[in-house]
Amino acid sequence: MNECRPGHDCTMNEPGVGCVLLLCCPQVEAQHCVWYGECGDSPTVTGKKYNCNYTGPPKPLPSEGAELLDELCPGLNYGDRYLCCDVNQLRTLKGSLQLPLQFLSRCPACFLNLMNLFCELTCSPRQSLFMNATKLQPYQDVAVEVPLGDLSVWGPSAAMYNACKDVQAPSTNVQALSLLCGKVASLCNATNWIQYMFNINNGQSPFDITPIFSDGPTAGFTPMDNQTWACSDSLEDGSGPCSCQDCTPVCGPAPVPPAPPAPWTILGLDAMVVIMWVSYMAFLLVFVGGVLSAWCYRRRRIMSEYGPILDSNNPMSLNGGTDATCCERLGERFEGTLRRLFTAWGSFCVRQPALVVLTTVALVAAASAGLVYMRVTTDPVDLWAADSSRARQEKDYFDRHFGPFFRTEQMIITTTPDVNSTIYEPYFGGPNVTFGPILGKDILHQVLDLQLQVEALVATYEGQNVTLEDICLSPLAPYNNNCTVLSVLNYFQNSHDQLDHQVGDFFYVWDDYHSHFLYCVSAPASLNDTTHLHDPCMGTFGGPVFPWLALGGYNGNNATALVITFPVINYLNDKTRVGKAKAWEEEFIRFMKSYTNSNLTVSFSSERSIEDEINRESENDVSTIVVSYVIMFVYISLALGHIQSFRRLLVDSKVSLGIAGILIVLSSVACSLGIFSYAGVPLTLIVIEVIPFLVLAVGVDNIFIIVQTLQRDERMPQEELHQQIGRILGDVAPSMLLSSVSETVAFFLGALSNMPAVRTFSLFAGLAVLIDFLLQISCFVSLLGLDAKRQENNRLDILCCVKLADGQEAKTDGLLFRFFKKLYAPFILQEWVRPIVVAVFVGMLSFSVAVVDKVDVGLDQKLSMPDDSYVLQYFKNLSTYLHTGPPVYFVVEDGLNYSSPEGQNAVCGGVGCRNDSLVQQVYSASLISQYTTIAYTPSSWLDDYFDWIKPRSSCCRYYNTTGAFCNASVVDPSCLHCRAMTPAGKQRPTGEDFMHYLPMFLSDNPNTKCGKGGHAAYSSAVVLGDKGVGSSYFMTYHTILKDSPDYIDALKMARVLADNITLALGHKVFPYSIFYVFYEQYLTIAYDTALNLGVSLGAIFVVSTVLLGFEVWAAALVSLTIAMILVNMFGVMWLWGISLNAVSLVNLVMSCGISVEFCSHIVRAFSVSMKGSRVERAEEALAHMGSSVFSGITLTKFGGILILALSKSQIFQIFYFRMYLAMVLLGATHGLIFLPVLLSYIGPSVNKAKVFAAKQRYANTEREPLLNY
Repeated sequence: MNECRPGHDCTMNEPGVGCVLLLCCPQVEAQHCVWYGECGDSPTVTGKKYNCNYTGPPKPLPSEGAELLDELCPGLNYGDRYLCCDVNQLRTLKGSLQLPLQFLSRCPACFLNLMNLFCELTCSPRQSLFMNATKLQPYQDVAVEVPLGDLSVWGPSAAMYNACKDVQAPSTNVQALSLLCGKVASLCNATNWIQYMFNINNGQSPFDITPIFSDGPTAGFTPMDNQTWACSDSLEDGSGPCSCQDCTPVCGPAPVPPAPPAPWTILGLDAMVVIMWVSYMAFLLVFVGGVLSAWCYRRRRIMSEYGPILDSNNPMSLNGGTDATCCERLGERFEGTLRRLFTAWGSFCVRQPALVVLTTVALVAAASAGLVYMRVTTDPVDLWAADSSRARQEKDYFDRHFGPFFRTEQMIITTTPDVNSTIYEPYFGGPNVTFGPILGKDILHQVLDLQLQVEALVATYEGQNVTLEDICLSPLAPYNNNCTVLSVLNYFQNSHDQLDHQVGDFFYVWDDYHSHFLYCVSAPASLNDTTHLHDPCMGTFGGPVFPWLALGGYNGNNATALVITFPVINYLNDKTRVGKAKAWEEEFIRFMKSYTNSNLTVSFSSERSIEDEINRESENDVSTIVVSYVIMFVYISLALGHIQSFRRLLVDSKVSLGIAGILIVLSSVACSLGIFSYAGVPLTLIVIEVIPFLVLAVGVDNIFIIVQTLQRDERMPQEELHQQIGRILGDVAPSMLLSSVSETVAFFLGALSNMPAVRTFSLFAGLAVLIDFLLQISCFVSLLGLDAKRQENNRLDILCCVKLADGQEAKTDGLLFRFFKKLYAPFILQEWVRPIVVAVFVGMLSFSVAVVDKVDVGLDQKLSMPDDSYVLQYFKNLSTYLHTGPPVYFVVEDGLNYSSPEGQNAVCGGVGCRNDSLVQQVYSASLISQYTTIAYTPSSWLDDYFDWIKPRSSCCRYYNTTGAFCNASVVDPSCLHCRAMTPAGKQRPTGEDFMHYLPMFLSDNPNTKCGKGGHAAYSSAVVLGDKGVGSSYFMTYHTILKDSPDYIDALKMARVLADNITLALGHKVFPYSIFYVFYEQYLTIAYDTALNLGVSLGAIFVVSTVLLGFEVWAAALVSLTIAMILVNMFGVMWLWGISLNAVSLVNLVMSCGISVEFCSHIVRAFSVSMKGSRVERAEEALAHMGSSVFSGITLTKFGGILILALSKSQIFQIFYFRMYLAMVLLGATHGLIFLPVLLSYIGPSVNKAKVFAAKQRYANTEREPLLNY
């Protein structure tokens, strides 16, 4: 630095960074200098120099400054090099250009224009033509003066701005002018940018300069007229045009999102509604016409509805025939074999009850012992995503290479309605500014108190104290150990004193927290605001706090909420550190639950909140589930008995048998859980909550069928009890086998699903149903025999040692059976009722088909929380106030050669990069964010590395003695630049150079002299291997996502974008965001649903075909009715607001299984009936089997389901109560109303081989008139 000499004035040498210009001097006389040389340090801005006032002619530049002049002023030609600056001024100018260099040099034309402006100001021999010193200020105690004045900027000032306005700052996902203009880039223009650069309050300029904008001479000034370059121009040094990302004109036409698909309509109405309405009308026309024609035909032939036209054995009947076919004979033999086997087995179980019961108990105990190995999966990732799914594999890849995504602790703070807004009146003029209630100073002090209290929380883990500092994200550690706290209070360095800081005089306040806040939301990365406060905006953790992350409702002063986020480091396989984080989170939740403030409303959540609340919800629902099952158990125990008289109440009741049946059902569930626990298959909460309900439905139905068939049966002469029960089992067990095997096969095939919830449920359910069937035809049959003996001996139920006096009441049919037989079955099969039934059910089907594509897809995360959960308010505020969505990472897998020009150009976004590079494609996507859901340009470590390593930059330096990295803030003459100012040095680093300096970049902390250090932004974004760069990611943000369709669309569009990038690079790139693993299932949920239900229906059809004695038509009718139930379930889901997701799909698969219970028994009873017509056969099947189905599965489930409505869990209320109620009501109505009517019209003909065999079997016996079928 030159010493100030007496008789000279001092003027500032460097514009600043945001600083741009310098000084101004008047055209007092023809061309002369305004300053020359340096006189001293600025007392107001640290590190800045004053120039000496000099109004003489230009002086020759010393030879040692020639190279520096060529470096700094490549676009200017000063001829004989008589200038108004010396070498020291050039060196200072180089230092002043470091910050603009790092952010603007990625667009060569932009930075060249800026350098020319500074060169012209600092060294131009024509300074007096465009600068005017209006005031000279003495410098300290030396007789020199600093000129303060006006500057006339040359006319094309807008051209300089236009060349720079699009330049990106990759590390912050914003435009560079947001960091260099004092406000967000969207509010920056040519005028206020240059004004900011000349403002003393920008922290770079030692004094104010007033710019004058003019295209021609004004007030004695001649504006600068040096050449400017557009960002689309190539430069003389060989630099190409700026990239599309940094220069909109080179991009060509802006991307236009495709028009959304037009809704499918017919005549302006929804097409599906129109199609189904027309189809239904056509069906009614044909059906009613057919019914009327048949009725007229019968009237003419004087036939009744039971006449030959409906006679199953009439040649005119459907599937009719005179002789038994081959299939009928095969079916009869198969049926006969099953009957004989089950008859013999039933007789054995009754004769050997001890052996059977003890054996089954031993087997159940052995299988249930596996419960000691039981593992319950509560991790949401394991519940929603299969290990083999794309999202899960990509998550695992990301976690292995970059570490798991941060744990997030967050508060959303609003004010109570009685807090008012405040009005800020700027002292230096301008319109008044309204600050919302949440931004009042008193409120901010209260919020800061809360924030500091949270930061001071101390938890305990394994006897050790855990503080936030122990677990938080500290991006600049170990140089700066402050925790990252994304809060507007970090604009004030989390200090009450800084919040109260104000500058003014005795009468007025010039600047206070209002002006500082307004500045920081515009320039959050600033280290010095432009107000009189000169306070930094940068957070204490060394990074900026962007307003869209810390303010809610609206940006800036109109914000209605504050968002405070504490990112906590997550670990992949370190249970101790994760345990510490969870312990602190538990303390955080406890503190926040107890926090009260009359002026604030605080919603909050921690990383563990959702899992904690789900677990609490499950614990709270235990009582609801227990009450539900108790009601079902009590009903089963009471309803099984057939009370003949009050005297025999305790004899005819079957409470003990009902309890035994319930224990068998629970045993089958325990066996299923135990066997899979032996195999190491973890179970889920869905399994625990749903499978007992399912198995109880199936098991109870079978229990009622066996018991009620025995109650209605008359023992044949010479027939013993074991023979009677064996015969009954031979009659009903094939029906039980049909339903159980159909359900088991359907469930096991459902395990082919890739959805963990569906797969796990299907495995456990299939095995539980199978074991339940086996226990019922063995253990339960033995217990039934013992109970029958007890009843025959007049012994009391439960108190079997007590015996009543001998005496038997006359056996009568039960009330429900009589109702079905005498009233309900004849009514429902009346000639005029049947067409109404068909019309109503086909109408329901048509409606459901019309709305099946309108069922919402997804799971509202609010539904997973209890009604009284604190997280519900947080979810609500999250969608109401947040301005940006989750971060999304575009991960480039290992193998890309970043050290080659080809590899670099395929990824980067600066000059020379491909138009279809990764960064460019993501940038283009951000331009149509409403379509792509990509909100911002991605952060790019590669582009920032190129800027960091440039030879003009002071960022990349090393110690000449050791070769170690030398930070830009270090003043040491032994620190040398990494690359020389040679043609080769100006090029991007390649080969060994690229890898040699990259670790330095990734360890460099950003500072005022080098804002491009990559430690904070990119230390975790790049994986360095022995041979080069391995995996890396480029981060941006999604737009705000509020509901399931938004999240699903975001995942879908990110994958489309990543696939396009992969295709362009020829290298695998995939997107990753924290929510992808939960929402991937919804991309294929429609296909998965169709596949699962289709496979289940197919399995039911095949099994029914075989077990119904190869009666294909009967199996088809079973499958058709079940399909109708499933379609109607979708109709109910649409009407009742139940979305399609893994939980509802599990319930649909279960609905498929339960529907078998409602349908298969009725169809089999119809198929084995030997009545003369379809109507009679349907009536008999409905009377005998329908009453058991109604009293069994229907009434049992109905009572238990109603209790679920009382649950505090929204999932229970919606996905269990509503869906269970729907599946029981739809199953019952289809099985007990529609199916008998359908069978009466198009049921299969009587199997003539079965009729012949039955007549032979019961010929000349008393059994024939007592047959049920």
